[in-house]
Amino acid sequence: MSLQTKLASVLPLERPWSSRESWRVFRIMAEFVEGTERLECIQPAVSIFGSARTAPEHPYYKLTEAIARQLSDAGFSVISGGGPGIMEAANKGAYFGKSPSVGLNIQLPHEQHRNTYQDISQTFRHFFARKYMFVKFATAYVVMPGGFGTLDELMEALTLVQTGKTRKMPIILVCTDFWQGIIDWFQQALVKENLISAEDMNLIQLIDEPAQVVDAIFRYYETSGFEPSATEREIQLNL
Repeated sequence: MSLQTKLASVLPLERPWSSRESWRVFRIMAEFVEGTERLECIQPAVSIFGSARTAPEHPYYKLTEAIARQLSDAGFSVISGGGPGIMEAANKGAYFGKSPSVGLNIQLPHEQHRNTYQDISQTFRHFFARKYMFVKFATAYVVMPGGFGTLDELMEALTLVQTGKTRKMPIILVCTDFWQGIIDWFQQALVKENLISAEDMNLIQLIDEPAQVVDAIFRYYETSGFEPSATEREIQLNL
């Protein structure tokens, strides 16, 4: 079979897929535009991450709820992934506080359960658009115990701050006993092998008490304020 014959047999099958892929770009653009416009009013905000599998009676859930409530009462909108577990605890704590509770929900093949504690709810089809919103509108990250998704968000935040692709912000890991192993591995493997700088470890804080989490965020911004500088705004535009 000649090359032309092979192409003729393949291309008709590819065209419908290619057309769908092109239109998908417009759906992605719409998610970015709608999300940005919807969330513009929530700043300053703190993004909280953690496992979707954590039960309401678990100490991690109760601790997250307490942190979110104190952040909300202190004037921070609280952003979570909008689902169950730690996400629900974060939204619940903020919902009964003074500032907005924000849920960035995701459409999944098996529908994610949307928690009911959301003042502002935005649903995304694409993980990368949703992740962008977590970073764009956050003045701090609070990371509770979680699995692959939580680690993904943590590593993305660390990478973006380390490389200067987003503004520097507090990245707080809560529950020292849970996180100490990965912190030790960072030191013993990544720093030791010169894969990251020793100074990069300063991007991470380990804090266990809700009031100390709030204090750490305020302390970080006490000289600069929460409003991004002109340089930081330019960085955010190129995120």
